[in-house]
This record gives sequence, C-alpha cells and structure tokens, in this order.
Amino acid sequence: MTFDASHHAPGQDPHANDAAPYGGGDPYADYRSGDFPFTELVDLADRRLGAGVVAANDEFFAERENLLVREPAVFDPEHFGHKGKIMDGWETRRRRGADAGNPFPAPEDHDWAIIRLGAPGVIHGIVVDTAHFRGNYPQRVSVQAAAVPGSPSPADLLGDDVKWEELVPPTPVRGHAANGFEITTERRFTHLRLCQHPDGGIARLRVHGEVVPDPEWLELLGTIDLVSVLNGGAYEDASDKFYSSPTQIILPGTSRKMDDGWENRRRRVRGTNDWVRFRLAARGTVRAVEIDTAYLKGNSAGWIALQGRDGGPEDGAEWFEIIPRTRLQPDTLHRFVLPAEAVATHVRLDAFPDGGVARMRLHGSLTTDGAAALRARWTELNG
Repeated sequence: MTFDASHHAPGQDPHANDAAPYGGGDPYADYRSGDFPFTELVDLADRRLGAGVVAANDEFFAERENLLVREPAVFDPEHFGHKGKIMDGWETRRRRGADAGNPFPAPEDHDWAIIRLGAPGVIHGIVVDTAHFRGNYPQRVSVQAAAVPGSPSPADLLGDDVKWEELVPPTPVRGHAANGFEITTERRFTHLRLCQHPDGGIARLRVHGEVVPDPEWLELLGTIDLVSVLNGGAYEDASDKFYSSPTQIILPGTSRKMDDGWENRRRRVRGTNDWVRFRLAARGTVRAVEIDTAYLKGNSAGWIALQGRDGGPEDGAEWFEIIPRTRLQPDTLHRFVLPAEAVATHVRLDAFPDGGVARMRLHGSLTTDGAAALRARWTELNG
C-alpha cells in the first residue's frame, strides 16, 4: 500500500503531489490517508518506549521533536511567530543554490534528522505523514537505518564508522497525506536517519515493526514482564479495538488517561465477550500477574479471565486457565499471585462482557528453550 510516484516526466505538473491550499473549516477534510496493514504492529519510535529525535541539521521553522508526538498534527491558520508560520511538525528552511546563476539547491542537497528507536527491532513499515504541509512538504524522502549498540551520542551516530543501510530510496511523497512504505529488510536496527530532499516539512513519523530485545540483558534481569513490548511481547489479535489499540495494554509505564489502554465498544450480544491475544517474548514461566484499570472508571471490564497456551495450534497446544473469571474494580491495580507456575508462549485475556483494561503485566522468567530461541533470533538479525 506504499504511495508510489515516479519522477516527473517532461511537461508533467511538478506540483502534482501538492494538496489544495487550506480553504477554511476542518483542516483534515481533504487529508489523504492510507490503509497500511503494517500499522497493526507496534510503533518502534513511540516516545512511550523511549524513542527520541536526537539530532537534525536544520529545524528553523519547526522542531524535530514534533515528529514523534503521539497525537495527530494540529493546524492553526493564525499561528505565526518571528520566523514565520508555526507548523506542528519538523520543518526546515528553504535551501538555495551556490549563486545567482544556480539558485536551486544541488541534486544531492538534503536535510536530515536522526531518530533513536525506543525499542530496537525489525522494521516492517514506515509512515511519513505530511499533514498540513500542503505546498511546503519535501519533494522526496529517504530513510536509512543503523544498528549501534549502547547509548551513542549524536556525534557517535554521525561518525564515519556507522554503517547506514538504505530502507527507502529517495521517493516522491504527497503533501497533506500519509505516505506509507513497506520494508522487507530482515535485520535489527536501533536508529533511523530520515532525509528530506531537498528541504520541507514532515508532521509525524511512525516506524512499525517487531521488537527484538537483547537476550543477554533479559537473562541478567531474571524476573521480567514476559508480555511487555520492550521485552518482545506482541499483540496478535482481538475481538474489538474500536476505541484504542490492544498493544497499549503491554506498553511500559502506567496509563496516563482513559484512552491509554484497550477499550472496546459496548457489547450487545448476550453470551459473548471481548478478548485479546498476545504472544510472549519467548516461552516463559509466569508466576504473578497484574491487571490495571487505571482511568477506566465507568467503562472498565466487569470481569476478566486469563488463559495460556504452550505452543501453537499446529503443535496441538490447547488453552488452559491461568486466572479464573474474576471481578475487577474500576481505576484500580489488581495483583494475582498464581498458585502454580504457568508455562506459556501465548496468553488470551477475556473481558466480560466488554470494557477496558489499561495495562497487563506477566511477571516470570524465560525457560531454557525460550532463552535459547531468543539468542538464536538475535544472532540471525545481527549477523
């Protein structure tokens, strides 16, 4: 579902990808969205996971940090500052050529920003959102990625010894639109370099993929949250995700507001219930569970139940009970010490009959074969 635009042919309108000038009313009325299947995956550049824009060569009109703001970009037609129109995104100044006889920038000129992924992993899709940048978006964008261990400084990342791999070659994008790029490179990355050719503005950046944790770190910790996004847990499927993504249940930290969790619509069919299924970081032993309904006061799940499965359906694995159907309190952290350890690769959280859950934690440790599988995956993706 990637937007694909070829180089402009002779005689073709060079502004073919522009959006119409803002004419008043809802600024999103003519926004060109996209249907990208990879957006179901976790955003590796989510600030809630620790992501950040660590450097940029230019941010004259609008700060680089806006790229990772969680909320959609806003537009105020009357918002101007001393440098000009203030936009909700990352916007650089207009590049110029070498002299009056060459007023346009050279073909290789571009602006760049370096993004630290909050959760390093395999990238499956990138969305470059140019919302409200109607005539001042970049002509093309490109994206490179690198794997740099530790906590490198901007100077380290700009060093000649860093190997950047191209994920998206310089490609035309549309203004005031979601521009999606499917990525097929099977490697683990820690940082991205987003480039604007030659200049312009980008509202938001989303980097969807699969978290690949450091197995040595998890083994050193011992007891970990086996379903946490940061440790490699992943949402697989759900009965309903009307108000918010189930992935938020397994984000780090505590919920900060009502929509910072999983909330489904009101269920009207008796005898049914809502559910969400997760894959653990690897095969592990669960000893304790936390279910948090923070900020869900009139719409938390009435009851929950938790089931586990050790293996996939192809292995003949069946679901077994970890926590029986249990009443929940609104806006409350619930802790469950399991009477017996539960060995599982997947869990399914059932909500009866419907309602929201803010966070879920599965405290335990990796099994010997689970740790070995993580180490093998790590080696494969870092080779």
